[in-house]
Amino acid sequence: MELTVLVPVLLVVALSIFFDFTNGFHDTANAMATSVATGALKPKVAVLISAILNLVGAFLSTAVAKTVSEGILAQDDRGLPSITVPMIFAGLMGAVVWNLLTWWLGLPSSSTHALFGGLIGAAVIGVGVQAVEWGGVLSKIVLPALLSPFIAGLIALAATFVVYRVTKMATVAGSSTAFRHGQTVSASLVSLAHGTNDAQKTMGVITLTLIVAGFQEAGTGPQLWVILSAGLAIALGTYLGGWRIMRTVGKRITDVKPPQGFAAETSAASTILISSTLGFPLSTTQVTSGAVIGSGLGKRLASVHWNVVTRIAFGWVVTLPAAAIAGGLAAWAASGGLVGLVIVLVLGLAVCVGLFVLARRKPVSADTVNDDSLDADHVGRPGARQPEGERA
Repeated sequence: MELTVLVPVLLVVALSIFFDFTNGFHDTANAMATSVATGALKPKVAVLISAILNLVGAFLSTAVAKTVSEGILAQDDRGLPSITVPMIFAGLMGAVVWNLLTWWLGLPSSSTHALFGGLIGAAVIGVGVQAVEWGGVLSKIVLPALLSPFIAGLIALAATFVVYRVTKMATVAGSSTAFRHGQTVSASLVSLAHGTNDAQKTMGVITLTLIVAGFQEAGTGPQLWVILSAGLAIALGTYLGGWRIMRTVGKRITDVKPPQGFAAETSAASTILISSTLGFPLSTTQVTSGAVIGSGLGKRLASVHWNVVTRIAFGWVVTLPAAAIAGGLAAWAASGGLVGLVIVLVLGLAVCVGLFVLARRKPVSADTVNDDSLDADHVGRPGARQPEGERA
């Protein structure tokens, strides 16, 4: 087997698993931010539960993986995408860089849209606009992205309103404790849902690569080793914990109380699980953030920090095009064969290492994720005072 075929495939598989790992710690906040913020779960216990259920969720469905491998990029008469393996590698690198940049900034952007943006940008630069199935992009990415946060937010708003009325604004004896226990269940459901959706995207990319390279037949789903490796990668990333983003979702959108946290998590989990069943590669980040906003609006006199919401919304809007630009640039650089791939790999790794080094200088940790003395508006900005240790 020629190295020109095998090396790009191995690079894509390795980078896909690394992307899945970054997806895990980038999106840990989706499941556990409100439970940690309300004190329902200790931070490290929360990420352990989330990691295990993310792994379990990865085995429950492959509908989203098939959407990724078949529904986004245009196919020829043989059912094969026109995109090449180096282009997939370039798109993945763009997604990884954007994921780490937004993690460093503490911005809960969408790993889903980063991945699809990177692939779309690489396909357009490498082949042309005809390489993208634009109808699939609109129906399976854009519309769910626009609707899902509002749907989850409305469900959370209504649920929060109801639970506060039923418990007389949470003044009924024992109601706060009961909702904290309930959050253990609802947060676990979000973690399970996260595994059924987000882990599938990496499975879809690896499957797409194997099909393009001729190692797997078109129209087939992910193999067992692909499912296992993707599940383990996202579980490991989840366990290490994305404390920067967890703080933003759990503490900075609104001051989450146990009834709100329970409502937000239940709403997010139901929305994500339904989407996974239908094969929609949903942004769990957007769903969870929308549910937290809705839970803030559902409580009378609760305050939603709209400056933070505006910043998050800006991240939602720019993620797909920004990742597409990064993926397109990487595809252009990778067009020179193996030398181009090496250049993209070296530059991408340099950016990733640089962001990790910057994060270590201005960190947020499991011990300080709920520290009210932190000025989180300056997380990731030069000159800001931060506590020690972005660590698990």
